[in-house]
Amino acid sequence: MSSIELPLPNQDIVARRSEIVRDLTEICGADAVIFDEDGRRAFETDALTAYRRMPLAVVLPSSTEAVSEVLRYAKANGIRVVPRGAGTSLCGGALPLEDAIVIGVSKMNRVLEIDFHNRFARVEAGITNLAISGAVAPEGFFYAPDPSSQLACTLAGNLAMNSGGAHCLKYGVTTNNVLGVKMVTMDGEIVEIGGAHLDAEGYDLLALIVGSEGQFGIITEATVRILRAAEGARPMMIGFESSAKAGICVARIIGSGIIPVAIEFMDRPAIEVCEAFAKAGYPTNVDALLIIEVEGSEQEIADRLAYIASIAHELNPLALVVSGSEEQSAKIWKGRKSAFGAIGRISDYYCMDGTIPLAHLPHVLDQIAEICRTYGLRVANIFHAGDGNLHPLVMYDANKPGETEKAEAAGAEILKLCVSVGGCLTGEHGVGIEKRDLMRAQFTDDDMAVQLRIKSVFDPDWLLNFGKVFPLDVIEAAMARTARSADQVDPAEAA
Repeated sequence: MSSIELPLPNQDIVARRSEIVRDLTEICGADAVIFDEDGRRAFETDALTAYRRMPLAVVLPSSTEAVSEVLRYAKANGIRVVPRGAGTSLCGGALPLEDAIVIGVSKMNRVLEIDFHNRFARVEAGITNLAISGAVAPEGFFYAPDPSSQLACTLAGNLAMNSGGAHCLKYGVTTNNVLGVKMVTMDGEIVEIGGAHLDAEGYDLLALIVGSEGQFGIITEATVRILRAAEGARPMMIGFESSAKAGICVARIIGSGIIPVAIEFMDRPAIEVCEAFAKAGYPTNVDALLIIEVEGSEQEIADRLAYIASIAHELNPLALVVSGSEEQSAKIWKGRKSAFGAIGRISDYYCMDGTIPLAHLPHVLDQIAEICRTYGLRVANIFHAGDGNLHPLVMYDANKPGETEKAEAAGAEILKLCVSVGGCLTGEHGVGIEKRDLMRAQFTDDDMAVQLRIKSVFDPDWLLNFGKVFPLDVIEAAMARTARSADQVDPAEAA
């Protein structure tokens, strides 16, 4: 049993399911519509698997024009829509509703254009994150954002949640690597924002769209920045007797003016589980492990690693290992990127995504441990240390009554702690339903009202990804305000 309230379905829409499926089949063709129970069940949840809802129907369009037709139909009939990429969202961002159509973009996965001279690629939003780099790698380029799920997650989800990854310290998150998008609004209009150039004229609508969690429209194409790959890259591992020393080391590295490609942190529980899974050669006699990668020419790599090692030696590390081969480097990163799966082998877990100022790292880690002890739960900490994006994995047993609720309560306290030290609720996973009711911890009602006024401009009928991001009572109040405003419009003036 879980504690997050989900919207009640519109039973009139549910009763019309056969009619709606027939209409969608006429619009998109039978091969694009999934309506049988077994087929729909594959879409009933995302990576926040504690919550499941069977969608009304699933549509998998093959073109922007088809998405436009489906949205136009949905708006005309008052049907809610849930956009979906690969369903890897950890916050319930792609959770369906019983009265909603799921529109998935997985069939829209083509590379449309690559321009190496101007360093951009235009791709459909259903392409996987890793496939973008794969398409440009033969010419020595890559796409920088690299979430751990990059083998499976789509660009659509990355755009919705503004995903980052281990290498965002140097190269930024999704919003820093996207130049333009093609998006379909709820009324079926196809709009293009930005493009194959560095800066678009007018308001920065691209920054508004990226990270909007499917609240404004469905992105079908994107123009992304591709970068020339460095001559080489090499990680090193530094193990410390405490998280406090690891945090000091991170702060000193950043303070020295060196910006590594990545600085990743793992605590002892995470180290032990990941080493058992990946056999990466992690030191198991330490309480905190940093994985630090630098890139450049061989001489640059050697100089930077030596300088970082000199900083670490001032703190008496228990282990310091520099990768000696591409094979060893791959194992080091395999362990880190397999972390969530490795934890999942031994326990159910609830993954947090708060961010904090780095100066508060030792205090926050101590408090996370104390919070989980209070609830009788274990925790493994894995996160992007360079930018303070925490991923505590609160472990619990979903088969024990009350354990899921305890994990959620512990997670809520951890996120409130992040906000209290000057951080925020999410770094890259998004709000979805998971953090929806915690929005008041970071934003006032006035703050949220402004955000919802923007939402109402794009989606005045509140049909897109309903019940996500904002507390339900806040959404209902905003909908009532919108309805009152519409009632006050003089029909003659509107004409």
